[in-house]
Amino acid sequence: VTKFKMPANFKSLLDKQVVGPSTETLIESDFPVQSFKPKVQMPFKRLPGQNPRKVEEERRRRLYLTFDIAELLASKGIDSNQLMPRHYDPDNMPPIEETKDSVFPIYLPLKVFDNDEYDCRTPEEWISLGLEPGSSDRKPVPGKALLPTDDILGHEDPKSQDLIYKWIDVGVLDYDKGTDLYLVHKTDKKGLVRDEEGRPILNGGITPEG
Repeated sequence: VTKFKMPANFKSLLDKQVVGPSTETLIESDFPVQSFKPKVQMPFKRLPGQNPRKVEEERRRRLYLTFDIAELLASKGIDSNQLMPRHYDPDNMPPIEETKDSVFPIYLPLKVFDNDEYDCRTPEEWISLGLEPGSSDRKPVPGKALLPTDDILGHEDPKSQDLIYKWIDVGVLDYDKGTDLYLVHKTDKKGLVRDEEGRPILNGGITPEG
């Protein structure tokens, strides 16, 4: 019987059969779907006259995706590159006309002004968003971090005057409760969080080898 014999290139033939638009997510991502869902304080049972919970989640998700932290800070007159304190250099002090009534450079770290009283999730809850149902591997969580554009000099001297800091898309890998710091990894040009060999970084980067 030769009628039921499948061709060798059966998968490529199926890929060419494009019937029409699809709701399938075609963009490859290393982030779980639930990591983009906003936290909504609504009852699961809908009351008359209220929006369903899923509708409110989708509306807020789309709204939050339109926000850009760099643009929001710039609208308030804040230069993100100036948020990181630098080494004091008395030989290269800008004139008072350029400093806009600020004679001294910024010297207080941003964490001094950090207030987590109104955070909608704890750090542990943010990290747990990387766990998908039925999977033991924890994926990274999407976020933005104020990081230097030069990785080499940024590791050697984070307060160098030559560094330029920008808000960069990252994957949050882990959280250290003792130091209150997050471990992040920059995304590549495709928005993926991969190691040097192109493999997805799971479980905070911890491998069987260590």
